[in-house]
Amino acid sequence: MESPHGILFLALIAIFAISSLAQAEDQEGFISLDCGLSPSEASPYTEPDTGLRFSSDADFIQSGKIGKIDASLPKTLKSYVTLRYFPDGIRNCYNLNVKQGTNYLMRVTSLYGNYDGFNSTPKFDLYIGPNFWVTIDLENNISGQTEEIIYIPRSDFVDLCLVKTGTTNPMISSVELRPLANDIYITESGSLRSLKRYYLSNTDTILSYPDDGNDRIWEPKFVPEWKQISTTFEAEANNSNGFLVPQNVLKTASIPANGSAQFNITEELDLPDDEVYVYLHFSEVQSLRANESREFDIFWNGEEFKKAISPKYLKTTTMYSTTPLICKGGECNVELRRTKNSTLPPLLNAIEFYTVIKFPQLETDENDVVAIRKIKARYGLNRITWQGDPCVPEKFLWDNLSCNSTDTSTPPRITHL
Repeated sequence: MESPHGILFLALIAIFAISSLAQAEDQEGFISLDCGLSPSEASPYTEPDTGLRFSSDADFIQSGKIGKIDASLPKTLKSYVTLRYFPDGIRNCYNLNVKQGTNYLMRVTSLYGNYDGFNSTPKFDLYIGPNFWVTIDLENNISGQTEEIIYIPRSDFVDLCLVKTGTTNPMISSVELRPLANDIYITESGSLRSLKRYYLSNTDTILSYPDDGNDRIWEPKFVPEWKQISTTFEAEANNSNGFLVPQNVLKTASIPANGSAQFNITEELDLPDDEVYVYLHFSEVQSLRANESREFDIFWNGEEFKKAISPKYLKTTTMYSTTPLICKGGECNVELRRTKNSTLPPLLNAIEFYTVIKFPQLETDENDVVAIRKIKARYGLNRITWQGDPCVPEKFLWDNLSCNSTDTSTPPRITHL
């Protein structure tokens, strides 16, 4: 059975929202790499379906070979046609320049597309620096796998590494980084892996850039127990809470089809013990009469989460967890219960679920990394093993390098070359 990530990927290809405003949108700070694209092949270019500007990945990685998906496959986004695969070495890494301490949404897409003619789908691991992020398993995601994480770099560069774990070759189609505001999506510790990002609308349109200036992907969700309500007006003060929810998300909302019923939405975790952060976005889309009111309480798995929520007309309210939540048995249930003061049922425009990923391993001392990379560049040392973090994890220690990495509370140091 194909995973939700594969289904979302297929839907992205089929029904991306297209906007004439694409060329006008600001992409400052965006990194959009079309992996395997030759620098001479019209790089950079504008992706026709999204308006995003993609460049070749050639300047960001020293290894890998170029492939192209089978031409007989259904049309896909231009940025997924070429790919880079890695038949040599165990760890191959992209080195990306970023701003230390900035909140980034990082997205990686892999579409096998039988580029090698072997019909042998890859399985491999992704690391951010020295820490494991996620496994890419394209046997269970035949239409491709897209993974997102919200991550704050500890230095001015990020190593994104593909690690071979079996007999198949790691491969990658695109790498994307989007800077976010630093006061949103904050955790007590760890980073946030995107689980689901829904807007509640009876449509088949996935919203992304340029509808969302941060290029978050909003997947529509609707069930028979709900009723859709909407407006043609735009929400005011959409920038006030920092989340910058797209206008086309805020223009629709869902309420219980049975006006006296509670509103429920449930999401299941891949790993039942994962910690979760949830973000609920509200904007009243109906102009209420003097004798009407909409007020409700929010419950998380039966426990009170937020009380007496009353969304304002055409204004954005975002309610979210400031500490990680647990889902009993891996089932996350959000329930909106109408209060006694309310004449109208609960309303919800959009919801985001994230799971926490801990990155406990500190990266090698930044000054040491800068120094060793200068040596590498000066002497043209393009060894396949000299990629990623020089010292950690220890199994990927650079050849002919010695490090002091026994104290896990301090960054490892290079001691000998």
